[in-house]
Amino acid sequence: MIYSDKQCGISRAQLSKLQAALRTLTEHMSDQSWLKQAEINALKSQISDIEAEITEYELLRSGQVSFTKAYALDELPRILVQARIAAGMSQTELAEKLHLKPQQIQRYEASFYMGASLSRLIEIAHALGVKASGSFEGPRQTDSAIYAWGTADDIVWGQLPYKEMIKRKWFDVPRGTNPIEKVKEYFLHAAGPQFASALHRKKMHSGNAPNEYALLAWQARVIDRARQKIALGKIGKFELDDTWLGQITQLTKKKNGPLLARDLLAAHGITLIIEPHLPGSYLDGAAMVIDGDRPVIGLTLRYDRLDNFWFVLMHELGHIFLHLFDGLRFDFFDDENARDSDTIEIDADKFALDVLIPENLWDQCLSRFALSEESVRIDAETVGIHSSIIAGRIRKEQNNYTILNNLVGQGQVRSLLEEVSHDLD
Repeated sequence: MIYSDKQCGISRAQLSKLQAALRTLTEHMSDQSWLKQAEINALKSQISDIEAEITEYELLRSGQVSFTKAYALDELPRILVQARIAAGMSQTELAEKLHLKPQQIQRYEASFYMGASLSRLIEIAHALGVKASGSFEGPRQTDSAIYAWGTADDIVWGQLPYKEMIKRKWFDVPRGTNPIEKVKEYFLHAAGPQFASALHRKKMHSGNAPNEYALLAWQARVIDRARQKIALGKIGKFELDDTWLGQITQLTKKKNGPLLARDLLAAHGITLIIEPHLPGSYLDGAAMVIDGDRPVIGLTLRYDRLDNFWFVLMHELGHIFLHLFDGLRFDFFDDENARDSDTIEIDADKFALDVLIPENLWDQCLSRFALSEESVRIDAETVGIHSSIIAGRIRKEQNNYTILNNLVGQGQVRSLLEEVSHDLD
């Protein structure tokens, strides 16, 4: 973990050296021997680790993440360091607040607080606003949070919404068996223990505090169904090439556009799963990678509107092409109602908007000012996109969700997609 700006600079320098070594090894590789490939994989793993640490530090340092939570006592030291960084406090400033020498804080953090007494840990937790649950809420409130279990062993399996999962027939509980054992068995089979570890930190962008166990359960269901589709040979090979995304705008004009979009994504190696959200998750969509190189998008259709479907879909595609393969080690969960206060989410929003309606075309749309149904339809025809997308963007930019109600495609998505969401066709 990175503790200071100085260490961040050192990590950046180390990252540059590793990236240069990877380029050199790749360029001068004369054969594809297992030894050379092992060296390349090792370098890539080191690069990924450092990139993830730098990204986490920068998000915390800039105030773009002001909440994190851990689920084991041995994660408390990491929470304390995260809280200090997110509060914009240096090690020296924390020491002054506690009337300690800066070297003492440095020693505490370097040893992950192994030499600190319980009373000292409580004092530091109070100073940093860290709650007993192992979470912090920073002074700069945002709509982003990070959830990470150390390992699957840290999960309190009874916290998963197993009654709702059983009700939805995700798994069976034979008479006389323990439902909590069954929910654990289901999760480990459906998702795997790595999805409840630091290898898959959950980055949640939401205007509400979600139930993180509901997110974990929902993700397991999406992964389970995605793997079934992949096993049936229905998903093509994925390439990190977004030049084909313009085809989606043409599909928006078709009555069965969402179905055609699902098929287009599958052809390009992206699995789209429709899975209704669980209570308390406040979730519209998510993007994740399974089995190393298989991108998956999960949508809840919480709002059964065309404008919401197309924007959330493109936002998650933004995460796939901008972030998921960039060493961040985050699974991205999104609530469209959250504020745009996070550079990662702003990037995904811009990606979505630019693909759906390029900025130069948006600037020419007179419906932004006229705010009439007729002007929206005219602009949609000119741009070559479904009118719901223009209407939805106007409503969002105007922050007025009472206008253009007849154009946002209310009730036109779920009937198309949910009826085929469980048959793996």
